[in-house]
Amino acid sequence: MASEYREPTYGNWRKPVSPGIGRLGLAGTLILMVGLIVVTMIAMLSPVASLVAVVVLGLVMVPLVIQDRHGRTALQTLTARLNWWWGRSQGWHLYRSGPLSVVPHGSCRLPGLLAQSRLVEGRDSYGRPFALIVIPSTRHYTVVFECNADGAALVDQEQIDTWVAHWGHWLAALGYEPGLVAASVTVETAPDLGHRLREEVQATFDPKAPELARAALEEIVWNYPVGSARVSTRIAVTYAALPHPGGKRRDQDSMVREIGMRIPGLISGLEMTGAGSARPMTADQLARAVRLAYDPDAQSDMEAAEVGGTRWDDAGPAAAQESWDHYVHDSGHSITWGMSEAPRGEVLSNVMSSLVAPHHDIARKRVTFLYRPHDPASAARIVERDRKDSRFRLDGSASAARNEIDVIKSDQSALEEAKGAGVTRFTVLVTATVRSAEELPVAAAAVDTIAAPARLRLRQMYGSQASAFAAALPLGIVLPDHLNVPALVRESL
Repeated sequence: MASEYREPTYGNWRKPVSPGIGRLGLAGTLILMVGLIVVTMIAMLSPVASLVAVVVLGLVMVPLVIQDRHGRTALQTLTARLNWWWGRSQGWHLYRSGPLSVVPHGSCRLPGLLAQSRLVEGRDSYGRPFALIVIPSTRHYTVVFECNADGAALVDQEQIDTWVAHWGHWLAALGYEPGLVAASVTVETAPDLGHRLREEVQATFDPKAPELARAALEEIVWNYPVGSARVSTRIAVTYAALPHPGGKRRDQDSMVREIGMRIPGLISGLEMTGAGSARPMTADQLARAVRLAYDPDAQSDMEAAEVGGTRWDDAGPAAAQESWDHYVHDSGHSITWGMSEAPRGEVLSNVMSSLVAPHHDIARKRVTFLYRPHDPASAARIVERDRKDSRFRLDGSASAARNEIDVIKSDQSALEEAKGAGVTRFTVLVTATVRSAEELPVAAAAVDTIAAPARLRLRQMYGSQASAFAAALPLGIVLPDHLNVPALVRESL
């Protein structure tokens, strides 16, 4: 009998719009209106001076009107370029650590946004050890879970859709977590050197086994890892020391105790999402993962080592240099892309399969999904404001085809939120790491190829490759909290 099951589709990802005239946001519209009033007042006094005022107003408005295909204005591009030139003139693009550097104690600390980070350890309600990443500048505390994702191979489509539904419920539940500010999922693919397989075979090997069986096992150990990839999945959850505006700031010991009590509940919620068995990562495991990200050639030595002992203060690179379009760190050369537009229309559950799968042209690939869930009160306010802004743009637009679709989608979002759905801001970072500068163009072409089936629009993080590389690691960096421009100003442009 034919199955009547219909595979569900997903979509309606919306980026909140700012009310304005044409391509202008709220800030640009206000500047234009104030400028026109000033020009009118000047014209009443001197027609010649009014012409000069019109030219000045035009020069101010042009950078706000011109946009590239990623939606960035000329003002944003110019500001990024000027900041890059200033930072390069100050030598901020160079980093050196180790015994001969100026880094305290001759250690290899992490650079950039992670320079002041530290690790603290605690135990959860079940007595399992876990590590917390502390970022003092934002007072954020991050716990990282390592998951053994089941994967979609030989799994019924109904089961996959059930996993997706439970993942949506897990993300929506994060909005009710007091003090939670962000979450991330990092899927990393790297070459499998076969150390784990060799250790497993040696641990269970019987010296009295037949010669044929021994020869077969030895052949498997040496040949099986060739060309294979290791896929690691890590989920990071970030809490703030200040649970809500006006609340009492919590100290480090309080955060360790509170997060330790919440870890079992977070893990239990992941059981039905396809994440497999999840467990909190320890300090040594986190330090090893970060060390391999900055120095891929250290993988063989670190996997062959029988004991741990990697310190957080030595997890960073010995040398790093940031360029406008790539990042060099120890034995790796990396390029990081950021999502500028989510998939349009409806997609199926396997839309991201090509993006997270291993690729033979990229030595190490890291795909990170960054989430910022809103609490229920903020979610209702956001969807209602977006609904009003969409209608405002529809009323003031001559070409209303896309704006009509935006109104329909904003109405649907408001209806789903009223029924209890969560509202979460998200983005995607993709980092491709290779071993030489000559391989970077090949890796960039490979990312362009695998991004097309995912229906993502990606742009290279020009001028901020080091920060984007760090943000793509499962360490709880919330990029908007590290920016100098207030969120209200950024969203109004």
